[in-house]
Amino acid sequence: MKTKLIAPSLLSADFGNLQRDIEMLNNSHADWLHVDVMDGRFVPNISFGFPVMKTIQQHAKKFVDVHLMIVEPEKYVEEFINHGADLVSIHFEACTHLHRTIHHIQNLGAKAGVVLNPSTPVLMLEDIINDVDLVLLMSVNPGFGGQKFIENTYKKIAETKDLILSNNSTALIQIDGGVNIDNASKLFDAGADVLVAGNAVFSAESPEKMIELLKV
Repeated sequence: MKTKLIAPSLLSADFGNLQRDIEMLNNSHADWLHVDVMDGRFVPNISFGFPVMKTIQQHAKKFVDVHLMIVEPEKYVEEFINHGADLVSIHFEACTHLHRTIHHIQNLGAKAGVVLNPSTPVLMLEDIINDVDLVLLMSVNPGFGGQKFIENTYKKIAETKDLILSNNSTALIQIDGGVNIDNASKLFDAGADVLVAGNAVFSAESPEKMIELLKV
């Protein structure tokens, strides 16, 4: 996969015009479509499930990146893949049998990612780094959009990059939370490969232009 990718989060899209917003992203310089799934248990918010995934599947023409902020993700990964997920990322903190679930996702034909909350140290990934396709570092506490970026994320990017290189892993580094025009280039320079941007894109006067600016 190429790097310096922008993945607009559909959590910030206009759900009354979801098809319109997906088609806008299809025609933009966005690389992936990021889908945040929340269950009200692992995180305090609830977002959406399979009916909305079906709409995304019908209209998305780009790589669909699903981030499961749910308990017991192993119960649902197959159905998300059946609903069009090209990559499924699950939280280290939510998955008892992480190795098994990562390989289950891959055996179903999708890419597999592992997610770390802001307080979870990178060293927890040492035994899984060669099995995952992506590491998603949360740069806010998961559950709500529009939060302030946590500056310690830069340190965690460096630690993750060191872990990847020292193990000859091919995993990409993704950042989710508080990404905007002020920190995008710094995050890429620090070693991030994929940036999730929700509010920054969909609140912009021109979302398409903002996506281009974030990629610079």
